[in-house]
Amino acid sequence: MGSVSKVQESKLYEIWQKQNFNDIIKTSDEYDIFIIDKGNRNEDSAGPDFRNARIRIGNLTYVGDVEIDLDYSDWKAHGHNIDNKYNSVILHVTLTNKNRQGYVYTKNGRKVPSICISDLIHNDLIEQLKNSIEQEEKSDAVNLLKCTESIHLVPFETKEKFLIQLGVERFNKKCKRIYERLKELQFLKELNIKEPVVSYELTQKFHERQFKHSDFTNKEVWQQLFYELVFEALGYSKNKSQMITLAQYANVDFLKKIEKDGVLIQKYEAALMNISGLINSSEKIIDEESKNYLDNISLHWNSIKVFYDSKYMNETQWHFFRLRPQNFPTIRIAAGARLLKEILHEDLISVIAKKIAEIQKLTVLINSLRSLFVIKSDGYWKTHYVFNQPAKSEIKYFVGATRADEIVINVVLPFFAVYFEMFGNKLLPKKIMKIYSIYEQKSENQIITDVGNAILMKDHINRTIISQGIIDLFRSYCSKGKCLECEIGKVAFN
Repeated sequence: MGSVSKVQESKLYEIWQKQNFNDIIKTSDEYDIFIIDKGNRNEDSAGPDFRNARIRIGNLTYVGDVEIDLDYSDWKAHGHNIDNKYNSVILHVTLTNKNRQGYVYTKNGRKVPSICISDLIHNDLIEQLKNSIEQEEKSDAVNLLKCTESIHLVPFETKEKFLIQLGVERFNKKCKRIYERLKELQFLKELNIKEPVVSYELTQKFHERQFKHSDFTNKEVWQQLFYELVFEALGYSKNKSQMITLAQYANVDFLKKIEKDGVLIQKYEAALMNISGLINSSEKIIDEESKNYLDNISLHWNSIKVFYDSKYMNETQWHFFRLRPQNFPTIRIAAGARLLKEILHEDLISVIAKKIAEIQKLTVLINSLRSLFVIKSDGYWKTHYVFNQPAKSEIKYFVGATRADEIVINVVLPFFAVYFEMFGNKLLPKKIMKIYSIYEQKSENQIITDVGNAILMKDHINRTIISQGIIDLFRSYCSKGKCLECEIGKVAFN
C-alpha cells in the first residue's frame, strides 16, 4: 500500500481501538456483534491488523484476528482471500462498503462477517479521514522534488523547452501504445480469438507477424479500439483498467447483435451495467424510480443476453471511495452507453476524421471536437449516482467539458494520428500535432498542479503540451530520483 493508504488506515486503527461507535454493531444477518477484546495491534507489515481479538457474534464467541481495510473491495484487491496468513480472521472491518456486502472468504473457504463502520462514526471523523488523504496527496508530489530550493536559477526557456520535449515524447508513447493494441485486435480478429487472451498465447505467432498498413481496413477493429480507449478515459484514475475490461467483455461483436431501435441506449446500458456487475438485483428497493429502472434494465437484458457468451465482472472490482460522485463508474458507464451509440451507429470515427480534415481554424476545430464528448444527463442516472440512492441534486452532465478535454487529448488526437498514418495521409498527423501544441485545458490532476507550482510554471499548466510534459517529468525523473538526467535538474544542481 502507498503512504496515503497507510495514513488513513492508521486513523481507522485508532477508531477501532477507541471503539467510538454511536450504535450497536450488527452483521448483515442482524446478529449483534460485541467486542470483548479488540486484540493487539500487529506491528509486523504482514498479516491481519489486530491479533488475538475476542468477539461475540450472536450467541457464539470467536477468538482470532481482525483485518481493517478502507473499502470492502480491498480484501480481494490486497490478496487477503488467497493468503494463508488471513485464515484466522474472524471479523473484516471497513470504512466503506457501497453494496453492503456482508461477508468475505478466507483462502481456506471460511465465511467471515464484514462490517462497514461509516454509519457508526460521526461525519466529522469521516471528513477528517478524507482531509488527511488530500493533504498527504498534496505533499507527496512536492516532497519528491529535490530542486525546489534552486529552481529559481533555471531559466524559463530551459524549463519550457524540456517540458515541450517531454510532452511530445508522451504523445508519441500514446500513439505507439495505440498502434500495438491495433495490431493485437487485428490479429485476434483474423484468428477469431475472444478476449481476454493470455499474453503468452499471442507471443510467437503475433511477434512473427509482419503487419502492413493494408491489414488495417476492418471497420470493427477500429471501432473496438476507439471504444476501449474512450472507456479507459471515462474510467478516471481509479477505474481505467476496469473500464477497458468491460469494453473487452461487452465487445463490438456482441453489441452489434443488439437490434437498433428507439431504446438502443437503454439496451446498451442494461448490457454494460449487468456485465460490469454493478447492478445488484437482490438489493432491497427503496424508491419507486429505482424499481422502475431495475425492471426496465432486467427486461432489456433478458432480451439481449442470449447474444452474450463472455465473462462477467464483479461489483467489488470497481472503486467508488475517494472519487467525486461525478466520476463514479455508474455515471461513466451511462455516458459510455451514449457514446457507444455514436461510435457504432452514427459513424463517430468518420465524423471526427472529417472535422480534422476540413476545419482549418484550429481553435474552431478544438471546440468542435470537445463538443462531441460533452454528454448531458438524462434518464435514471440524472438523479442517481449509485443504484438505489437518489442524489441530493440533479446531475447536469455525464461528461463535462473538463473530462471531454481529457478524452480529446488522450484518445482522439493520438488515435487519429495513428489512423491517418495507417491510411497514408502525411499532412493530417502534422495538423494533429499543431492542435496538441496549442490546446489549452483546465486540469484536475494534482500532480500537474503541485509540480507546476513547485517548478514555477503555474501560469503555463493549462497548456496541454506543458501539462503532459509535467506528468512525464514527474514519473520519469522526479519520482525516480533521476535529477542529474533531467535538463532542469542539470541547471538547478550545477
